[in-house]
Amino acid sequence: MAQDNRFDPARLERIERRLQVLEDAEAIRNLKARYAALCDNQYDADGIASLFTEDAVWESPALGCFEGRDAIRNFFRGASGIFSFAIHYSLNSHIEVDGDTARARWYLFMPCTVAAGVTGIWMFRHKRSEPLMSVPFETGWATARFP
Repeated sequence: MAQDNRFDPARLERIERRLQVLEDAEAIRNLKARYAALCDNQYDADGIASLFTEDAVWESPALGCFEGRDAIRNFFRGASGIFSFAIHYSLNSHIEVDGDTARARWYLFMPCTVAAGVTGIWMFRHKRSEPLMSVPFETGWATARFP
């Protein structure tokens, strides 16, 4: 099959638009990753606030609605008093870029410890470990090696 080597400005423009959408989506994934890292670093309030626009809204049905960068910063200044430990996993990203705006959704899996009302130190009363697989050393995993 012969290739047409003529320069096609319209084709180049389409490719550049598609590439920009991919770069924008990756920048949004990185924004979300920075947010999670700052949350997991004792809720760095100034760092988290720097990721939001001045008129941003941060909302959680369980924790409240905070409008504006300063309100978001103030909320996160007390967040480590709510969660003494948390790791944010953002899963199944879905990002739709439309020019200079985008809409993104993730599932959040957040193993955490709620700090409010927790006192004392956790200690084991009974701990049992049960191996799922075990084989005697003398017999090994197989009776013969693979050829």
